Formats: sequence, C-alpha cells, structure tokens
Amino acid sequence: MIEAIPLIMFAVVFVVLLAGYPVALTLAGVALTFAFIGVAAGVFSFSDLGFMTPRLYGIATNATLIAVPLFIFMGIMLEKTRIAEILLSGLSGLLGGFRGGLAIAVILVGMLMAASTGIVGATVVTLALMSLPSMLRQGYDPKFATGTIAATGTLGQIIPPSIALVLLGDVLSNAYQQAQLTQGIFAPKTVSVGDLFAGAIIPGLLLVGLFLIYAITVALRTPHRVRSLQADMGEPISAAQIAKGLVPPLLLIGLVLGSILGGFATPTEAAGVGALGALILALGYRSLTFETLRQVTQSTLKTTTMVFLVLIGASVFSLVFRGFGGDEMIHHWFDAMPGGPIGALAVVMLVIFLLGFMLDFIEIIFVVVPIVGPVLLAMGIDPIWLGVLIAVNLQTSFLTPPFGFALFYLRGVTPGSISTFDIYRGVVPYIGLQLLLLAALFVWPALATWLPSALYGR
Repeated sequence: MIEAIPLIMFAVVFVVLLAGYPVALTLAGVALTFAFIGVAAGVFSFSDLGFMTPRLYGIATNATLIAVPLFIFMGIMLEKTRIAEILLSGLSGLLGGFRGGLAIAVILVGMLMAASTGIVGATVVTLALMSLPSMLRQGYDPKFATGTIAATGTLGQIIPPSIALVLLGDVLSNAYQQAQLTQGIFAPKTVSVGDLFAGAIIPGLLLVGLFLIYAITVALRTPHRVRSLQADMGEPISAAQIAKGLVPPLLLIGLVLGSILGGFATPTEAAGVGALGALILALGYRSLTFETLRQVTQSTLKTTTMVFLVLIGASVFSLVFRGFGGDEMIHHWFDAMPGGPIGALAVVMLVIFLLGFMLDFIEIIFVVVPIVGPVLLAMGIDPIWLGVLIAVNLQTSFLTPPFGFALFYLRGVTPGSISTFDIYRGVVPYIGLQLLLLAALFVWPALATWLPSALYGR
C-alpha cells in the first residue's frame, strides 16, 4: 500500500484539478496533506519537509527565471501596442499578389510572434482577431483558415526565445545535475537555457517550413480554397510602409536571439534588452499610451505570478513525491520497460502528450519533467534532445482534438458560423506535420543536438 502512495497522489491531484481548483494550491495542498498523513502514519519523515525552505529560496534567487517576466513583458507589449498587427499588414502587402499570400503571411507573423511572446493563448487569439475576418472576407475556406491560425499559434512552444523553453531549460538543468550526482559524478556537466534555444532552432524552422509548404500546396492544388489579396488590397502598400512594419520588430527579435546564441548575453540579459526594445518600439510607433502601459504591466504581473505560484506548488509536490519513494518507483518501471532508454522515452512522450489535453505546459514542465527527467537522463538520454522532444510533443498536444488548448482559445474568438468540427478538421493536416517532425527527431537526434554542439562544443 505504501508503494502506491505516489500514484494515489497523482490521481488525487487530477481529480482536484478537474473539480476546478487552482493548480498551484492543488499541488501544494495535496502534497502537504499526504505528507502530514504520512507523518502521522509513520511512513514519511517530517524532517524531509525541511528541504522545502532551500528549494523555495532557490526559486526566488534563480537568475535564469528572471528572464520569465521580462520575456512576458516583451511579448505582451508587442501584442497590446498592435506591433504584431503592423507586421501582418506589412507581410500581407508584400505577399498580396500571390494566391494564398495571406495564409503565408499569417504563418510568418506567427513565427515572429512565437519568437517574441512564446505564449500560445496570446498568439492564437491575436492572430485570429487580426487575420480571420480578412481571410473569411476574401473567400478562404474556413477549415483551412482556422487550422492555419491554430497551428501557427502553437509555434511559441518550440521557437526560441519562448517562455516554455526558458522554464524547460531551467528544469532540465536541475534534472541533469541530479542525474549525474546519482551516477557518482560530483563535477557534473551543465545544460543551459541557451543550449535548449540553440537545439530548438532547426526543428522550429523545419516546422515553419512544413507549414509553408502545406499552405502553398493547398493554394496550388485547390485554388478555390484560397485567393490572392490583389482584388481586395485597394491602394497598394509602398516599400517604405512595408519596411517600417517589418524591419524594427525583426531587428529586435534578431538582437535578442542573436545575443543569446552568440554568447554575448545570457537569456536573462537578452530578455532585459527585449523588454526595453519592445518599449522603445511602441514609443516609435506612437502606439503606447498610459492605459496600454497599465494593461501591459498588469498582464505581465498576473502571468508571472501564476508561473511562479505553479513552480512553488510543483516544487512542494515533487519533494513529497520523492519522500514517498516516487522517484525510485519510476526508476524501477523504466528499467523494466522493453526497449531500454528509447522504450522508456517513448512511454514518457505518450504520457506527456495525453497530459497536454488536460494540463497547461507550465504544470507539465514543473510537475512531470522533474520526476521523469532525472531518470531518463541517468539512462543516457541527451538533455537537449529530451527538451526539444518535450517541447514539440507539448505543441502537438495543444493542437489535438478534442481537448487541445489552442482549439479552445480559437473557438472563443471564432464566429458562430464556423463549427467546432470545422476547426478540428482544419488542424488535422498540421497535426500530421507536427507528428512528422516528432518522428524525425526520434530518428535523427542531430536535428536538435547539432547546432548546440557547433556553437558551444557540447
């Protein structure tokens, strides 16, 4: 019975979450309840709770996590000040003469928004509000239009510098050190957020390329589903207007990402530059008002508070989970699985994919990865490969019917004339492309590991 306590903890957490209770309070509350019951029953050491203080202090003083509010501020500032809308207008003008040009513009803007916001919900909603009315007005097939928007909105999970990769990089860094210590390596190697950023670039660009190829194929093979913008553009957009809309945001994103990959700045330092740059851009476009600044700061505070509360709750949960021997139980399970490390990795990917239907990526990163990560890494799995696989996996689960979060976000801003089934049908081809990328990563791990090795000699 004692051996089953970690599984019972997980089951209780899911039941309480489905009942509608806040994630952070659920994780911490369930863990502490089980801990006190365990102390009373003599199966849990009260002294183990003493490790909670250094854990929480470590969260509060973690320099890497300072990048989280700064990247959030950068993304929300670009969203609220309509800079993303200016980007879409510029690219639409540039591609207006091509059939399917607006769909291509949406994918490219979604890629750039992913590199600036990294928040799936914000990207999906913003893209839908900006582009869906125009796509429908210009005769786009609703299934193709909604599928393109939903799929593009999930790129924030994989394209750096995303919030998901920052959080995942920090968690994997701790898991990697823990795995090496359990192997008797007392001078452990490290893996940084910058390593994970570098590892995600090639898979992210490959996925964008697959989306673009699909959109162009649809435009060529089924032209009745898309059309060019020429008939609806009215007065042509000048090259100067296009450059004004495209160049400054591209420079900002290039500066932030380039400084990290080039080793000139840490992710936290680059995030500070990005936050300041977004503020300067908003002033330059004359779209920043006091009310907008208030909305940006409030949204940043709310999102950051949510992230750190979940991190604290998950830290308490994982502490109690390990206190009941949950990590040893998982280690025994993985050792007994057929296929060795790859078989264990495949099972973990399946579990994360299913959890993505019910939990946000933040909860999965903070709850699941610290538990399974050290075991997988101790079995010889490359940490960067593991991190990129998890990011792509989460992105796919966000898009998969019937519970994909991106679909819910899109449904909330989609006209009633478009059915939920149409949205589901629209995302199916994009899900296939994401699964294709996931399979390619399994077969060719170098897609994730080559660039970090070339840049940093890992």
